[in-house]
Amino acid sequence: MPARSKTQRPPKAKPPAGDGDLALDFYRQMMLIRRFEERAARGYSEAKIGGYCHLNLGEEATVVGLMGALEPTDYVYTNYRDHGYAIARGIAPERVMAELFGRTDGVSKGWGGSMHLFDVDVRFMGGYGIVGGQVPLATGTALAIAHRGGSEAVVCQMGDGTTNIGAFHESLNLAALWNLPIVYVVNNNGLGMGTTVEQSSAEPELYKRSASYRMASARVDGNDPVAVHEAMKLALDSARAGKPFLLETITERLKGHSVVDPASYRTREEKDQLLSADALIGYAAILRARELLTEDSEREIDDAAKAAVDAAVRFADASAHPAVSTLFDYTYATPVPNDSRRLPGQPLFPAPARPDAALITEVSA
Repeated sequence: MPARSKTQRPPKAKPPAGDGDLALDFYRQMMLIRRFEERAARGYSEAKIGGYCHLNLGEEATVVGLMGALEPTDYVYTNYRDHGYAIARGIAPERVMAELFGRTDGVSKGWGGSMHLFDVDVRFMGGYGIVGGQVPLATGTALAIAHRGGSEAVVCQMGDGTTNIGAFHESLNLAALWNLPIVYVVNNNGLGMGTTVEQSSAEPELYKRSASYRMASARVDGNDPVAVHEAMKLALDSARAGKPFLLETITERLKGHSVVDPASYRTREEKDQLLSADALIGYAAILRARELLTEDSEREIDDAAKAAVDAAVRFADASAHPAVSTLFDYTYATPVPNDSRRLPGQPLFPAPARPDAALITEVSA
């Protein structure tokens, strides 16, 4: 696999001197997401989690930096790699884990699973399993806000591979034409599943694609939560002023595309390099250098994250499985006449009623 260009990652920005509490909060959130995702991988191997499962391992700095810049009234759309975003947006880890386990106390009542987390209370609009499926929907939400003159903004997160599909370009074009309050965020981890960005994109510096639509854009080091946070605030300010924005974060995923992907397309040297550039470790070193973190406080933060994840697993294990009869309860937001509720194995049409047995006997006599 060709190595990523050495010039691709922007210069690292140092955390501002006056934001010690914010810097530590970012680290706590990063640690919680790291331990949560590690436990999710274990849950998948234990068959507690079914279907697909994509982890934010390695992307924690980008996740917390982005989510920390939002207002409570803003809307968030993500792709299927959504666990960390849900937690950073304020959804309790217990509810996220219960959803991964397919339980009724989950954020989508057990029917959404890993790729379809959803909570309208915090305006977290999903988790989408189709590559780019969230992009037109997020753009439509921004159109609704602009139509009614609202002050909210929409954040639409996606992976680098999404920038090659038609819906991405159609959405950015409309957002620019209609001055929509939306920030499109591309998490560039260098790989669309197993194909490098350089091999799949004629313009691998993805933030430059906004030039086709005269849209403002920027690229930021996704391993630095403070840099991401500052870049996101500027992007949101632009969106609220009616100027949509494309933000590219250069981040990494430490594992394969999903929990079942062994990442055999990476060499041993590349895997070792990724681990040595781990954002969690690097950010902890910055905080220790600023005397915001000590060995003891680092251990306390890690222990608290592990305890929170353990509690989330206990909560999920204790939650009930959804009843089969509720399978179709959330297909539509409102009742729809004649919607099918046929379960697998059931006939398409009900069997005709059998004649009364006594009547058959009487006629035969």
